[in-house]
Amino acid sequence: AISEVARLLGVGCAETVRKWVRQAQVDAGARPGTTTEESAELKRLRRDNAELRRANAILKTASALFGGEPDR
Repeated sequence: AISEVARLLGVGCAETVRKWVRQAQVDAGARPGTTTEESAELKRLRRDNAELRRANAILKTASALFGGEPDR
Protein backbone atom coordinates (compact mmCIF):
# COMPACT_ATOMS: atom_id res chain seq x y z
CA ALA A 1 0.00 0.00 0.00
CA ILE A 2 2.74 2.48 0.91
CA SER A 3 4.66 1.57 -2.23
CA GLU A 4 1.55 2.34 -4.28
CA VAL A 5 1.11 5.70 -2.53
CA ALA A 6 4.76 6.52 -3.17
CA ARG A 7 4.31 5.68 -6.84
CA LEU A 8 1.13 7.79 -7.11
CA LEU A 9 2.89 10.74 -5.46
CA GLY A 10 5.93 10.34 -7.68
CA VAL A 11 8.17 9.73 -4.69
CA GLY A 12 11.12 7.50 -5.52
CA CYS A 13 11.10 5.54 -2.28
CA ALA A 14 8.35 4.09 -0.10
CA GLU A 15 10.52 4.79 2.95
CA THR A 16 9.99 8.52 2.34
CA VAL A 17 6.23 8.06 2.63
CA ARG A 18 6.72 5.97 5.79
CA LYS A 19 8.76 8.80 7.32
CA TRP A 20 6.05 11.31 6.41
CA VAL A 21 3.40 9.12 8.06
CA ARG A 22 5.49 8.66 11.22
CA GLN A 23 6.16 12.40 11.42
CA ALA A 24 2.46 13.17 10.95
CA GLN A 25 1.70 10.78 13.82
CA VAL A 26 4.27 12.54 16.03
CA ASP A 27 2.85 15.95 15.10
CA ALA A 28 -0.66 14.72 15.94
CA GLY A 29 0.49 13.43 19.34
CA ALA A 30 -0.23 9.81 18.45
CA ARG A 31 3.43 8.79 18.60
CA PRO A 32 6.28 10.00 20.83
CA GLY A 33 9.05 12.05 19.27
CA THR A 34 10.13 15.51 18.23
CA THR A 35 7.41 17.39 16.37
CA THR A 36 8.06 19.33 13.19
CA GLU A 37 7.53 22.56 15.14
CA GLU A 38 10.01 21.51 17.82
CA SER A 39 12.56 20.55 15.17
CA ALA A 40 12.21 23.97 13.53
CA GLU A 41 12.64 25.69 16.91
CA LEU A 42 15.75 23.63 17.70
CA LYS A 43 17.22 24.51 14.31
CA ARG A 44 16.55 28.22 14.90
CA LEU A 45 18.01 28.10 18.42
CA ARG A 46 21.15 26.30 17.21
CA ARG A 47 21.60 28.89 14.45
CA ASP A 48 21.11 31.74 16.95
CA ASN A 49 23.53 30.10 19.38
CA ALA A 50 26.20 29.80 16.68
CA GLU A 51 25.73 33.46 15.73
CA LEU A 52 26.05 34.54 19.37
CA ARG A 53 29.21 32.45 19.77
CA ARG A 54 30.71 34.12 16.68
CA ALA A 55 29.79 37.57 17.98
CA ASN A 56 31.25 36.74 21.39
CA ALA A 57 34.51 35.58 19.82
CA ILE A 58 34.74 38.80 17.81
CA LEU A 59 34.12 40.90 20.92
CA LYS A 60 36.76 38.98 22.89
CA THR A 61 39.29 39.53 20.10
CA ALA A 62 38.44 43.23 19.87
CA SER A 63 38.71 43.58 23.63
CA ALA A 64 42.16 41.98 23.62
CA LEU A 65 43.29 44.23 20.76
CA PHE A 66 42.12 47.41 22.48
CA GLY A 67 43.60 46.44 25.82
CA GLY A 68 40.78 45.76 28.17
CA GLU A 69 37.22 44.99 28.96
CA PRO A 70 34.60 46.92 27.03
CA ASP A 71 32.51 49.40 29.05
CA ARG A 72 29.23 47.90 30.18
